[in-house]
Amino acid sequence: MVLILKRLFLAVVLGSLCAVSAHPVGPVKYSVDANHSTVGFSIPILDGVSSVRGKFTDFKVDINFDETAFTKSSVSATIKAASIDTGVEGRDKHLRTADFFDVAKYPEITFQSTRIVKRGKNFVAIGTFTMHGVSKAISIPFTSTGKFYNQITKKNLMGFSAHVQLDRRDYGMTWKHSAVANWVGDLVTIELVILVGTSGAQ
Repeated sequence: MVLILKRLFLAVVLGSLCAVSAHPVGPVKYSVDANHSTVGFSIPILDGVSSVRGKFTDFKVDINFDETAFTKSSVSATIKAASIDTGVEGRDKHLRTADFFDVAKYPEITFQSTRIVKRGKNFVAIGTFTMHGVSKAISIPFTSTGKFYNQITKKNLMGFSAHVQLDRRDYGMTWKHSAVANWVGDLVTIELVILVGTSGAQ
């Protein structure tokens, strides 16, 4: 009987420790798992008849997340503009030129939050977005898609998704097709699916 009680006590203690590690207290740094995340976009073409989808394949996202004090949370992101990929090599080369991203002159796209606010069950990251040498204050609404504690790697994982629309003309990208005025639209929809994890056991 004593042995059974000891085993039960040990199981309760271990379970409590796992629960604590799976739910850290205070600000915790999470870094992106780029292999399971997507920084994507879509833009209308031919006056909205169709659209082109693409993504950036080289990016870094760091989140300092505090469940108990949301205003203490922050997010920073850096995207390598040259990593743009729409699946068509010739188009991607054109997008890297001075007509669009001018990656030789402006190699990075960045976002740095100044504050995070909670709105209902969702969040808004407010901060400075810089692209093509132009910096503007923007708000990015995003949703937490859930949490997962990986008992093998001892990492806490969190997922987020976001959609935000930008006008490329606001960032100095004003290229137009010489023969077809509405060949490329101006409003770009950014689509983010982000998985982040801690560096180890918390």
